[in-house]
Amino acid sequence: MWSAGWLAAAVWAGSFPLLSGLPTHRLWGLFAAVGYLCAAGVAAWMPGSRARPASAAVALLGAVLLPLAVLLIGGQAQSEVAVIERSADLLARTGSPYLPDPQQVADFTPYLPGMALLGLPRVLLGATPLADPRLWCAAVLLVCLAAGRAVLRPRGGRVKGVEQAEAGRPSFGAGLTALFASPVVALPVCVSGVDLPLTGACCLGLALAARGRPVAAGAALALAFSFKWSAWPALPVALALLAAVYGGRAAVRCAAAGLAGTAALIVPVAVVAPHEMAEQVLAFPTGRAAVPTPAGSPLPGHLLAELGPAGWFAAVALLALGGTALALSLLLRPPGSAVAAADRLALGLTLAFALAPAGRFGYLALPVVLVVWTRLSELPAAQGAEQVTPARGQLQSLKRLLVHSPGMNCTTRSISLIPMNGRTSPPRPNTRRLRPSRSEAEDGR
Repeated sequence: MWSAGWLAAAVWAGSFPLLSGLPTHRLWGLFAAVGYLCAAGVAAWMPGSRARPASAAVALLGAVLLPLAVLLIGGQAQSEVAVIERSADLLARTGSPYLPDPQQVADFTPYLPGMALLGLPRVLLGATPLADPRLWCAAVLLVCLAAGRAVLRPRGGRVKGVEQAEAGRPSFGAGLTALFASPVVALPVCVSGVDLPLTGACCLGLALAARGRPVAAGAALALAFSFKWSAWPALPVALALLAAVYGGRAAVRCAAAGLAGTAALIVPVAVVAPHEMAEQVLAFPTGRAAVPTPAGSPLPGHLLAELGPAGWFAAVALLALGGTALALSLLLRPPGSAVAAADRLALGLTLAFALAPAGRFGYLALPVVLVVWTRLSELPAAQGAEQVTPARGQLQSLKRLLVHSPGMNCTTRSISLIPMNGRTSPPRPNTRRLRPSRSEAEDGR
């Protein structure tokens, strides 16, 4: 199966030198096609379980490391990289990452202020390949995915029968390597990188929410929200997950942390340049600015918008309808795990990108990474397996149910043997000398 997958990736990458008009895409396609073909050969001829990590490593070398090195040394990149570098320079000098009077496409900065932070290494280190924003975007993605995996697989959180559940699954290292080497991630890593940091921050935020850490989840999501508007649907998904598993108070804490962190990163720039920010971050990506956006992949929303004002409003109406359907699904059937939350967010984002008046196929990297990474990272539950360390919030809810349910002769002390985080809290032995009651004493006389 891995051999067939790499062959399909080779065919897809091989089309770039023939069909793409961007030099960076054509160069990436040449390297990636050869790398995927070599990976397919390794997967087909190497025996045993070593074929997966070996073929993934070969694909990573051919589709990411080699083309990225050539592009960095040659100073070649998509225009998004130059936009990040310019916005960082403007932020450092003026307090705003936006040009006051944009006249052409390259003058617009369609990102929120947090994206400019990834260009600060260029401002501080100068013209060196190590300061390229693509490296820092990929670094944020890697750090967030590694941290999220550590959150989803805590120490001591073992599941009985997990070895049987994991049989036939690729290891996390091989799976993550294959994900990075896949065209959906390898291409943006090499040529632009702008969607990678918000992808990693969304994954980390959902992982923290799934493990009942609402403040940390809100902080991670605030980082994602400061990059691009496309990350904002992650907030209602995380809140629905927290409310369903850990209660409304946890959801409120997450919302407060997320909104406060987002305000701290965005509001200062909004105060300095409100008009420029609204025009470049809101109007330009939706095709309502004086200069048309270059985002024009033949997706349904874009095809409708090309029909004129009526088509544009129809695309927006369909987009609002999809958002409403997602909100209702969160209320009626909230997700209960990281995988379920990632699937719901990926579905909502896919609908949004498909129905937006202006969109690109590259935006779909975020839903793909969400779906694949959570399945690689979350501890699988074997069929019929018993969870050894259940969630603390669920245990507390069980205790409250037992104590307050009518007709239940239970007290908090009588159920204190329920495990908490894998430990028990047995009642202290009564070391005092027990005295017989008066009736017992009279009976004994």
